[in-house]
Amino acid sequence: MKGFDEVYNAYFQDVYKYVLAISRSSQAAEEITQETFFRALKKIDTFRGDCDIRAWLCKIAKNEYFRMLEKGKIYSTEPLQDQPAGLGTEEDFIKKEEAFRIYQALHSIEEPYKEVFSMRVFGELPFKKIGLIFGKTEGWARVTYYRAKQKIQNKIKEESEERHE
Repeated sequence: MKGFDEVYNAYFQDVYKYVLAISRSSQAAEEITQETFFRALKKIDTFRGDCDIRAWLCKIAKNEYFRMLEKGKIYSTEPLQDQPAGLGTEEDFIKKEEAFRIYQALHSIEEPYKEVFSMRVFGELPFKKIGLIFGKTEGWARVTYYRAKQKIQNKIKEESEERHE
Protein backbone atom coordinates (compact mmCIF):
# COMPACT_ATOMS: atom_id res chain seq x y z
CA MET A 1 0.00 0.00 0.00
CA LYS A 2 1.30 3.41 -0.93
CA GLY A 3 1.79 6.03 1.73
CA PHE A 4 -1.41 7.99 2.24
CA ASP A 5 0.20 11.21 1.00
CA GLU A 6 0.98 9.44 -2.28
CA VAL A 7 -2.60 8.21 -2.54
CA TYR A 8 -3.92 11.71 -1.84
CA ASN A 9 -1.65 13.31 -4.44
CA ALA A 10 -2.30 10.63 -7.04
CA TYR A 11 -6.10 10.51 -6.77
CA PHE A 12 -7.29 13.88 -5.46
CA GLN A 13 -8.07 15.29 -8.93
CA ASP A 14 -9.90 12.14 -10.04
CA VAL A 15 -12.08 12.08 -6.94
CA TYR A 16 -12.70 15.84 -7.17
CA LYS A 17 -13.79 15.57 -10.82
CA TYR A 18 -16.04 12.64 -9.99
CA VAL A 19 -17.74 14.55 -7.18
CA LEU A 20 -18.00 17.65 -9.34
CA ALA A 21 -19.73 15.56 -11.99
CA ILE A 22 -22.38 14.28 -9.59
CA SER A 23 -22.80 17.40 -7.46
CA ARG A 24 -22.45 20.12 -10.15
CA SER A 25 -21.01 22.37 -7.44
CA SER A 26 -17.33 23.19 -7.10
CA GLN A 27 -17.84 24.19 -3.47
CA ALA A 28 -19.57 20.90 -2.62
CA ALA A 29 -17.01 18.93 -4.64
CA GLU A 30 -14.14 20.48 -2.68
CA GLU A 31 -15.78 19.79 0.67
CA ILE A 32 -16.84 16.25 -0.21
CA THR A 33 -13.43 15.39 -1.66
CA GLN A 34 -11.70 16.55 1.51
CA GLU A 35 -14.14 14.56 3.64
CA THR A 36 -13.62 11.53 1.38
CA PHE A 37 -9.88 11.49 2.00
CA PHE A 38 -10.41 12.07 5.71
CA ARG A 39 -12.76 9.07 5.87
CA ALA A 40 -10.43 6.99 3.69
CA LEU A 41 -7.51 7.74 6.02
CA LYS A 42 -9.57 6.59 9.00
CA LYS A 43 -10.63 3.40 7.15
CA ILE A 44 -7.43 2.65 5.20
CA ASP A 45 -6.90 -0.55 7.21
CA THR A 46 -10.24 -1.88 5.86
CA PHE A 47 -9.16 -1.49 2.22
CA ARG A 48 -8.71 -5.08 1.05
CA GLY A 49 -7.19 -4.29 -2.32
CA ASP A 50 -9.75 -6.34 -4.24
CA CYS A 51 -10.65 -3.29 -6.33
CA ASP A 52 -8.81 -0.27 -7.70
CA ILE A 53 -8.14 2.29 -4.96
CA ARG A 54 -9.67 4.97 -7.22
CA ALA A 55 -12.93 2.99 -7.30
CA TRP A 56 -12.84 2.62 -3.50
CA LEU A 57 -12.29 6.37 -3.04
CA CYS A 58 -15.08 7.24 -5.47
CA LYS A 59 -17.45 4.91 -3.64
CA ILE A 60 -16.64 6.71 -0.38
CA ALA A 61 -17.16 10.05 -2.17
CA LYS A 62 -20.51 8.96 -3.58
CA ASN A 63 -21.69 7.83 -0.14
CA GLU A 64 -20.50 11.12 1.37
CA TYR A 65 -22.34 13.08 -1.34
CA PHE A 66 -25.62 11.29 -0.61
CA ARG A 67 -25.07 11.64 3.15
CA MET A 68 -24.66 15.40 2.72
CA LEU A 69 -27.74 15.57 0.50
CA GLU A 70 -29.81 13.77 3.13
CA LYS A 71 -28.60 16.10 5.86
CA GLY A 72 -29.46 19.13 3.74
CA LYS A 73 -25.88 20.35 3.52
CA ILE A 74 -26.11 20.54 -0.28
CA TYR A 75 -29.06 22.58 -1.52
CA SER A 76 -28.48 23.62 -5.06
CA THR A 77 -25.93 23.57 -7.78
CA GLU A 78 -23.91 26.47 -9.07
CA PRO A 79 -22.64 27.17 -12.55
CA LEU A 80 -19.39 25.33 -13.19
CA GLN A 81 -17.83 28.35 -14.85
CA ASP A 82 -18.11 32.01 -14.11
CA GLN A 83 -20.37 33.30 -16.82
CA PRO A 84 -20.91 36.98 -17.46
CA ALA A 85 -24.37 38.21 -16.70
CA GLY A 86 -26.46 37.78 -19.81
CA LEU A 87 -28.23 40.64 -21.44
CA GLY A 88 -31.41 38.60 -21.61
CA THR A 89 -31.13 37.99 -25.30
CA GLU A 90 -33.32 35.44 -27.01
CA GLU A 91 -30.23 33.32 -27.73
CA ASP A 92 -29.34 33.19 -24.02
CA PHE A 93 -32.90 32.19 -23.18
CA ILE A 94 -32.88 29.40 -25.78
CA LYS A 95 -29.54 28.05 -24.49
CA LYS A 96 -30.85 28.02 -20.93
CA GLU A 97 -34.05 26.27 -21.99
CA GLU A 98 -32.08 23.62 -23.90
CA ALA A 99 -29.79 23.05 -20.93
CA PHE A 100 -32.82 22.77 -18.65
CA ARG A 101 -34.40 20.13 -20.92
CA ILE A 102 -31.14 18.15 -20.92
CA TYR A 103 -30.93 18.29 -17.11
CA GLN A 104 -34.56 17.19 -16.82
CA ALA A 105 -33.98 14.27 -19.18
CA LEU A 106 -30.76 13.34 -17.38
CA HIS A 107 -32.55 13.36 -14.04
CA SER A 108 -35.18 10.95 -15.34
CA ILE A 109 -32.87 8.23 -16.67
CA GLU A 110 -31.75 5.36 -14.50
CA GLU A 111 -28.32 4.48 -13.15
CA PRO A 112 -25.63 3.81 -14.24
CA TYR A 113 -26.48 5.89 -17.33
CA LYS A 114 -27.07 9.07 -15.36
CA GLU A 115 -23.80 8.82 -13.46
CA VAL A 116 -21.68 7.81 -16.46
CA PHE A 117 -23.10 10.68 -18.54
CA SER A 118 -22.44 13.16 -15.71
CA MET A 119 -18.88 11.94 -15.19
CA ARG A 120 -18.10 12.21 -18.88
CA VAL A 121 -19.80 15.53 -19.66
CA PHE A 122 -19.54 17.48 -16.41
CA GLY A 123 -16.53 15.81 -14.82
CA GLU A 124 -14.70 15.45 -18.14
CA LEU A 125 -13.38 12.06 -17.07
CA PRO A 126 -11.92 9.78 -19.75
CA PHE A 127 -13.77 6.53 -20.46
CA LYS A 128 -10.90 4.50 -19.02
CA LYS A 129 -11.26 6.18 -15.61
CA ILE A 130 -15.04 5.90 -15.68
CA GLY A 131 -14.65 2.18 -16.33
CA LEU A 132 -12.20 1.88 -13.42
CA ILE A 133 -14.59 3.67 -11.06
CA PHE A 134 -17.32 1.15 -11.87
CA GLY A 135 -14.92 -1.78 -11.93
CA LYS A 136 -15.66 -2.26 -15.63
CA THR A 137 -13.83 -1.82 -18.92
CA GLU A 138 -13.28 1.29 -20.99
CA GLY A 139 -15.55 -0.27 -23.64
CA TRP A 140 -18.34 -0.67 -21.08
CA ALA A 141 -18.02 3.01 -20.18
CA ARG A 142 -18.18 4.04 -23.86
CA VAL A 143 -21.28 1.92 -24.54
CA THR A 144 -23.01 3.09 -21.36
CA TYR A 145 -22.30 6.74 -22.22
CA TYR A 146 -23.60 6.24 -25.77
CA ARG A 147 -26.79 4.62 -24.44
CA ALA A 148 -27.22 7.43 -21.91
CA LYS A 149 -26.97 9.99 -24.71
CA GLN A 150 -29.60 8.09 -26.69
CA LYS A 151 -31.92 7.92 -23.68
CA ILE A 152 -31.57 11.67 -23.10
CA GLN A 153 -32.19 12.46 -26.77
CA ASN A 154 -35.26 10.20 -26.80
CA LYS A 155 -36.67 11.83 -23.64
CA ILE A 156 -36.21 15.31 -25.11
CA LYS A 157 -37.81 14.22 -28.39
CA GLU A 158 -40.78 12.67 -26.55
CA GLU A 159 -41.31 15.81 -24.48
CA SER A 160 -41.09 17.98 -27.57
CA GLU A 161 -43.67 15.88 -29.40
CA GLU A 162 -46.00 15.97 -26.36
CA ARG A 163 -45.78 19.78 -26.26
CA HIS A 164 -46.68 20.10 -29.93
CA GLU A 165 -49.75 17.88 -29.74
